[in-house]
Amino acid sequence: MWNWPHLGIFFALSLLVCLCGFKKYVYFMSIGYGFSVAIIGVAMAVMSILGIYPATLAHYIQFALFFIYGFRLSGFLLIREIKNASYRKTLAEATGDESKMPVFVKVIMWLTMGVLYVAQTSGVAFRLFNGCQSSILQWIGIAISAFGIGLEAVADQQKSAQKAKRPDMVAMEQLYKIVRCPNYFGEILFWTGVTVSSLDALQGAGQWVTVIIAYILIVFIMFNGAQRLEKRQMARYGSNAEYKAYADKTPIIIPLLPIYHLNKQK
Repeated sequence: MWNWPHLGIFFALSLLVCLCGFKKYVYFMSIGYGFSVAIIGVAMAVMSILGIYPATLAHYIQFALFFIYGFRLSGFLLIREIKNASYRKTLAEATGDESKMPVFVKVIMWLTMGVLYVAQTSGVAFRLFNGCQSSILQWIGIAISAFGIGLEAVADQQKSAQKAKRPDMVAMEQLYKIVRCPNYFGEILFWTGVTVSSLDALQGAGQWVTVIIAYILIVFIMFNGAQRLEKRQMARYGSNAEYKAYADKTPIIIPLLPIYHLNKQK
């Protein structure tokens, strides 16, 4: 069951939140991203409370996880940008001259991100629309997602603390000893949980294709983000022996997976 009107509501809410991207296009993929996931979770909860779709405890936990995940992520990004002048400078260097981007390109990004965020959350929506009850697979997915949120939050806190002590070096302690981008790994875990929780509830090829493609895209986005981060770090710290030794022995995004670099090394 697709229930296009309700998917359309999620899409409209996402577009509303992502209007911030017209101020800075990177907000489409950062602040707008987190708040979109949060507001879609709220919309699903409201539909269930109003009796439009019957929901179980597991459903409500997933709605709450969407809200917690999205609100924490966008809130963290907003606070970091407001308080951290160094981060604002790095962001400006990474995004370039905002005025050079045509409005129609921003509109395309706005619409595309709205579709992507609805697709990412669609696994939970389809279980709700299809009237599926709770299952062991759903609870497993919830556990994975909750762990991902916790990991991402701890990684962000540890990075901020380490950068405060050593602003001239990347974070290399605690979780960052295990993997260089634990926050990105937490993000992948969160969406892995969302995907796993939906696998026994999907009906029809369209729902399967939507959920799987959305998952592949978010994993690709995380690897691409890690690649761009590594490129910036190499430009800044590449001549530092401490950084080079750390980068050469620490997996970049998946713990224990011996992928150390996503850019060609000289």
